[in-house]
Amino acid sequence: MTPSVDIDQLRRRVAGDLLRIKAVTLSPEAPFTWASGLKAPIYCDNRLTMGYPAVRRVLTDGFVARLDEHGLAPEVIVGTATAGIPHAAWLAHRLDLPMAYVRSKPKAHGRGNQIEGPLASGQRVVIVEDLVSTGMSSMKVVEAARVQAGAEVLALLAIFTYGLAGVSDRFAEAGIPFYTLTDFDTLAAVAFEQNTLSEDDRCSLKAWQQDPQAWSEARQG
Repeated sequence: MTPSVDIDQLRRRVAGDLLRIKAVTLSPEAPFTWASGLKAPIYCDNRLTMGYPAVRRVLTDGFVARLDEHGLAPEVIVGTATAGIPHAAWLAHRLDLPMAYVRSKPKAHGRGNQIEGPLASGQRVVIVEDLVSTGMSSMKVVEAARVQAGAEVLALLAIFTYGLAGVSDRFAEAGIPFYTLTDFDTLAAVAFEQNTLSEDDRCSLKAWQQDPQAWSEARQG
């Protein structure tokens, strides 16, 4: 059991860390182009957290705190390939629990596994993600754990979410509690307080969050 953690302080601490190490970059005036082709004022690469031991400890502590907060007692920690794998490993090590991970699709050779590591029917699992955007890839992992392994998915944990419309509903419809260490709104608030984000930029970020497609289309060409 970890000491009691103030969840609001945790959100702000993690947001500040992600900004400091540039795991999340905000650029409303010079948008990034995502793999989907959409332009966005934010880019998240939580793989950078692997290079910062102090940040990793905060993230692992945060995951433990969220499990304790909701009384979750998993038997196996399941990571999402690939960026969720190290965080699942650190959490499993901290809790002295087995770990498995789920690929985005089955291997095209060998045994054709999609789930790697021991995972038995009926076992209680928590899935660890680095980032939730639309939630679609996360739900594929949930379904693989449920259908292929017969596991009981207690919740999905993630470092960060963009907070896009419909994502929480998607998890709710699937009966999966969804908890993050920080989120888009907290990150924007912290960046504004640090004077690295203007009020106009903050409004632009909010407009993107509310309608990414329209925001992107207005900046094409």
